[in-house]
Amino acid sequence: MSRDAAPTVRIDRDGSRVRITGVAYALSFDEQALRTRAPLARLEDADGATWSELSLLASAHTRTGADETLRVVAVEVAAAADVVEVRVAARSSTWARRETVLRCSADRVELRVELDGTGDLTDVELLGGRAALPTTASGEFRSRIGFAGVLVPAATEPVQLVRPAAVPGVLGVIGDADAGRLNAVFSPPPLAFGLSREAPHGATDVPGGDWLGMWLRAPVDELAMTAVRYVPLDGGFLLRLDYEGHTPVDGSWTSPTVVLRPAASGWGVLDDYRADLAAAGLAPGRTHSAGWWSEPLFCGWGAQCARAARDARGIPMPAAGTPPEEVALAGAARPAPWYARQHVYDEFLARLDAHDLDPGTIVVDDRWQASYGLGTVDEEAWPDLKGWIAARHAEGRRVLLWWKAWDAEGVPAEECVRTADGEPFTVDAGNPAYRARLAGIVRHLLSADGLDADGFKLDFTQRGPSGQSLVGTPGVWGMAALHLLLRTMADAAREVKPDALLIAHSMHPSFGDVFDMARLNDVTERDVHGRRIPVTAQLELRAGITARVLPEHLVDTDQWPMPDRAQWRSYVEAQPRFGVPALYYLEAIDNSGEELGDDDLALVRDSWAAYRSGGA
Repeated sequence: MSRDAAPTVRIDRDGSRVRITGVAYALSFDEQALRTRAPLARLEDADGATWSELSLLASAHTRTGADETLRVVAVEVAAAADVVEVRVAARSSTWARRETVLRCSADRVELRVELDGTGDLTDVELLGGRAALPTTASGEFRSRIGFAGVLVPAATEPVQLVRPAAVPGVLGVIGDADAGRLNAVFSPPPLAFGLSREAPHGATDVPGGDWLGMWLRAPVDELAMTAVRYVPLDGGFLLRLDYEGHTPVDGSWTSPTVVLRPAASGWGVLDDYRADLAAAGLAPGRTHSAGWWSEPLFCGWGAQCARAARDARGIPMPAAGTPPEEVALAGAARPAPWYARQHVYDEFLARLDAHDLDPGTIVVDDRWQASYGLGTVDEEAWPDLKGWIAARHAEGRRVLLWWKAWDAEGVPAEECVRTADGEPFTVDAGNPAYRARLAGIVRHLLSADGLDADGFKLDFTQRGPSGQSLVGTPGVWGMAALHLLLRTMADAAREVKPDALLIAHSMHPSFGDVFDMARLNDVTERDVHGRRIPVTAQLELRAGITARVLPEHLVDTDQWPMPDRAQWRSYVEAQPRFGVPALYYLEAIDNSGEELGDDDLALVRDSWAAYRSGGA
C-alpha cells in the first residue's frame, strides 16, 4: 500500500483501489472498475456510513441526438497542493471529448463535466446519464440513494420543504398554479438540495442528524437552464438541467459545478451554499439602500381580490362616484384587476386614514396599465396617475408600481421570443432593442418628467419562456435571461432614482444586486396529505430560506391569499418578526368572505406600532 499526502486531503492506494479522505468524508473507487463497468465512486461520511455511490457517467443531450457513453477511455488521479483531482474520460456518442472531473478538497467533493464539440444543449445529466457500455449494460444510470430525505428550498404546493428521497424535486424559474407547476414561487430559488440521514416528518420541519449539501455553482450568466431537477427512481438519482436547446456549444463547454459538502444541519446547507458562492464572487450584496424602504407597505391586490370576490358572490360594492353604467349588478363579477382604479385606491386610502393606518409605501397592483408590455397607463382607470403619485409624495409616502415581467403585450414581434408559428410569446431578454425599450419605460415611469413613481413590485418572473420549439436569442435563456431582464430594470431605475426600491421573489444569491427587497410571494395551502398548513408556518419557512441566502436584503412578508380571518390575524401578528409588514386586506377576506372590522384594523395598527418601535 502507498500513501500520497497533501496538506488537507489524503490519498491511500491499494493496487487499483483508491481512497481519498477529507475532514468529514471519504471517497473511494477502483480505477480498474471505472474503466470496465458503470463507473461509481462511494461517498461516505466520517464514520464510514455511505451517502451515495456516485455515478461518474454524464450526458449532455442536444437537439440532434442523445449523448450516450460508449466506454470509459481513461482515468487520471492527481494531487496538487491541497486538492486531489480525478478525471474520468468517456467516449461519447455526441461529443468529441467528454470528461467527468472530481475535485476533492478538505471539506468537499466537486463534480463538473467538460466537453468539446458542437451542438445545442437540451438536457444535461450529472451524477448519472445514458450509456451503452461494453458490458452490454445500457440505458439510464443513476447514483445510489443512501439518504432518507431531500431538502428542496422552494415554496411549493403541496408544501413540502423536506421530502422523502424517492420524491422528485425541482428548482426552477417556470411555473404557475396548475398541478405539478406550483414550484417556482421563488424564481429562481436557491440552487441547493440538502440530503438528510433522517426521514422527513412535518411539511415545514427540518430533521436533525447528519446532512450533506448538494448545490450548483456557476456564474449567473451561465445559468441558462430553466430548471435543476432532482430525479430519483428505484433507489437511484441523478440531476437534470433543462437547457431546452437554447445553449449552443461550438468548441469547449463546462457544466456548472456540483458541490457535495457535509453540513451541520439542514438549514446549515443553505448557509454553506451562500458562503461558497460568496467565496467565488457569485453572491453580490445589496448595492443600494434607503430608510423609507423598511416602512410598512400597503399593497392593493388583496383588497382588489376581496372586492372581486364579493362581486362574484352577488354582493355589489360599487365605489363612490362610479358612473351608473359601470356599477356592477348583483352577481355580475368583475375580475380583481378591474379594481386597480384611481377612485378605488382613493377609497382604500380613506379607509386606512380612518383607522390611523399610515403605510410608508403604497403598491399599485395589477392592473394600472393599458398595455402590460409597454407600461402605458390605463387612463380610463387612472385619469391622473402622475398627480395621484404626487399627492402621495405630499403625504410623505412612496408609490411602487406592479410590473408583470415577460409579458409581450404591445411589444413588437421582432423583440419577442416567438412560437414555431412566428407568434410573439414573451419578450426576449437577449434582444438589445427590447432591453433598450424596457430601460426607456423604466426611466419614464420613475422620472420626474414621467410618472415619478418610486420603484417596482416585480412579479411573474416565473412566466418566462420555456420550450424547445420557441425561438429567441441564442444563448440567452432560463435563469440567466431572467437575471439580464432584472439587471436592465435595476440599472435604469437606479440611474433615474438611486433610492428606487425593487421588490422581487428571486431567492438566489447571484440575484442580490438586481433587487432590494425579497418578497415571500403568494401563500400556498396544503401538504401532500391535503392538510392545511398554517400561514404563519409558511411565513417562517420562507423567511428562513430568504435570510440564509440573501442576508442583507429586506423581506416583504406579503399577505395573500389568506384562507380566513383568523389566519389573517395570526399572520398580521407574526409579520414584524420576519420582515417588513405588508397589508393586503382592508375590507374583507376574499376566500372566506369574512368582513374586517375596527378591531381587525386596530390589530394591524398595533402590529405596525410594535414594528416601528423595534419591539416586534
